[in-house]
Amino acid sequence: MAKFVFGMNQSLDGYVDYMEMTTGPELFRHWTEHVRGLAGSVYGRHVYELMRYWDEDRPDQSADQREFAAAWRRQPKWVVSRTLTSVGPNATLVSDNVEAVIRDVKARLEGEIAVAGPELAQSLTDLGLIDEYRLYLHPVVLGRGEPFFAGPRPPVRLVANEAVGEGVIRLTYVPA
Repeated sequence: MAKFVFGMNQSLDGYVDYMEMTTGPELFRHWTEHVRGLAGSVYGRHVYELMRYWDEDRPDQSADQREFAAAWRRQPKWVVSRTLTSVGPNATLVSDNVEAVIRDVKARLEGEIAVAGPELAQSLTDLGLIDEYRLYLHPVVLGRGEPFFAGPRPPVRLVANEAVGEGVIRLTYVPA
């Protein structure tokens, strides 16, 4: 059975802002290794549309960016959306029977599956499907953006903390 992990960069005041949360070289390598080790990812529409950037080779990409793109392209993706009509390569659109499809993915696969998007993570939390939360706290205060937790914070227990680069601390929680 797969392990579903919701983890994203966030500000000290709890916001996820995809354009404001920059990663330095050390954290970028961390994310590349993370993606390389995944059995797959489940995306909400908004995060998936941002991540589609990595579907294409671009002449201005660095070697590190090309390495991340290759890792991202290799992994299977499930995109939960009621508005999209198609998704890119190595991705499956999930618009109906979301709970059944996601439960099937979790039961069939082994390894870690990333959950990307606060609203999707909240839905999967409500279904009892998130096994771990990873908060990558950046040393910034944004004062705006999308909250990491899209609803009430679930009861959690801290199991690990680690400095991952550029002043970012990863806090790992499991449901309590």
